[in-house]
Amino acid sequence: MRRMILACSVLLALSTGATAGQIYKWVDAQGNVHFGSQPPEGQEAAEVNPNITQPKLTPAPKPPTENLGGDSEQEKLDQKVRQDVAKQEAELKKYCETVRENLAQLKNNPRVRVEEKGERRRLTEEERQARIAESEKAIADNCR
Repeated sequence: MRRMILACSVLLALSTGATAGQIYKWVDAQGNVHFGSQPPEGQEAAEVNPNITQPKLTPAPKPPTENLGGDSEQEKLDQKVRQDVAKQEAELKKYCETVRENLAQLKNNPRVRVEEKGERRRLTEEERQARIAESEKAIADNCR
């Protein structure tokens, strides 16, 4: 199987050079531009490079900001929002770490004990599997 894949890859790589031919560009008497694999007889034609490259994109310039009286208030609001977002991300990261640790414990330890109403008891296998499923769903929904 590997030999077949290797042979196909080599043939494919070699065949691309065989299919690429020279392209010619010329303008007829009416001013129409033509492209072809053969240059026209009795007329001058230019060779065209068929290699297409991606144009280099330059970032769009930022629009000039006018100095309005409310800039300082907007900056304060922006900073507060950034702080709130950073705090939420930190809390989510901590939550995800905790859920992953709990999931590892549930998967690796068949004798998990929980404390309910001041009493410790061991989870049944069905309860353990249900908590594993809940943890995996929480990770899939909330964690990257």
